[in-house]
Amino acid sequence: MIKDTSGQDVKMPQANKTKRYLKTTALIALCSAIVMTAMAFQHNATQAISAKEIKIATVERGDLTRDVVAMGKVVAANAPTIYSPEQGYVELLVRAGDAVAFGQVVALVHSPELNNELKQQKSELARLQGELGRKELDARRQTLSLNKQLDLASVELNAAERENRRAQLSIKQNLISQIDLEKAVDDLAKAKLSHQHARQDVVIAKDTVAFELDAAKNMVERQALVVEELERQVHNLEITASVSGIVGNLNVQTRALVSKNQALMTLVDLSAYEAQVQVAESYANELGLGMAVELKIGNQQVLGTLTAISPEVNDREVTTRVRFEQSDLQGIRQNQQLSARILLDSKHNILKVRRGTFVQSGGHVAYKLNGNIAERIDVQLGANSLREVEILDGLDAGDQIIISSYDQFNQAPSVLIN
Repeated sequence: MIKDTSGQDVKMPQANKTKRYLKTTALIALCSAIVMTAMAFQHNATQAISAKEIKIATVERGDLTRDVVAMGKVVAANAPTIYSPEQGYVELLVRAGDAVAFGQVVALVHSPELNNELKQQKSELARLQGELGRKELDARRQTLSLNKQLDLASVELNAAERENRRAQLSIKQNLISQIDLEKAVDDLAKAKLSHQHARQDVVIAKDTVAFELDAAKNMVERQALVVEELERQVHNLEITASVSGIVGNLNVQTRALVSKNQALMTLVDLSAYEAQVQVAESYANELGLGMAVELKIGNQQVLGTLTAISPEVNDREVTTRVRFEQSDLQGIRQNQQLSARILLDSKHNILKVRRGTFVQSGGHVAYKLNGNIAERIDVQLGANSLREVEILDGLDAGDQIIISSYDQFNQAPSVLIN
């Protein structure tokens, strides 16, 4: 009897199946590589790149806005510093952080020298006022005396004229001698001369008195101005708040000796804020006053205007100031961090493409997609923003280009994308 073939069957180990699977996979990969290489040679491609290693963008027509993104903080737009008006001992009436109102007295400066100077100048003003009064009395006395002399001269002139008329009549009647007539004529001439001189003396004397009185009045007025200025300085020793807000930093201690124009404290106006933005120095020449700025403060989107640009560069940054367009901002605080987007320029209806690393790779060439082949072409780029770049020449709307880095392309004229 013939036995079955069950005794001839041998069970194969599991490893043989794994080997067959690996061999099959390797064979498929080899075939794929051969096919892709053949396609590359068919299209004259000298290099092949995986699609997963590149980024592709489409050229389109639209508007492009050049902008700069920077960081900054909220600062007080009005933070005046209080200075000592004179040398003396300061007495602070507020502490750091205290709320103050406009016109509130925040400090006193005690200046004995200034107070003593004011008393001396007031005394000098009183002396000059008394001197002016005495000159006015003298002027009245001199005027009265001169008027008396003029009146006496007028009386003598009238008497001489009367005697001259009597002599003229008497000489016609031979009642007097010729000598008496000549004497009467001489007396009349003398009286006229005396009257004329008396009248001139009165005019000159009045002018002299008026001049002296004006000089005395001018001295009094000058001294009054000196006293007024000292009174103003003494009044300014009571230092008042120039804004409503809070007290910032105190620069001196109470009862300290301070010099003239020494900083005492800083006040912060909480009703007016601005943004202080630090911009990279590479954009410094492109900044201009009046540029629009978009600010993000916490969850708020705020519009502003560039109002100041620092003329110096610190740590490769330029400090700018942005004024808020809204006046009713809520929930913002001093030194609060913010981000800013400064709008440098806007272009309309231009060719543009999404910005990528290829801009830093040279910016004068691009790899344009034609099916699975990326061909190296010359392009001319224009303005660029953080997200987009302008295409001036070399591409049309709808073209697709590789926007990632070209370092791995080795300047190949064409690259196969697999």
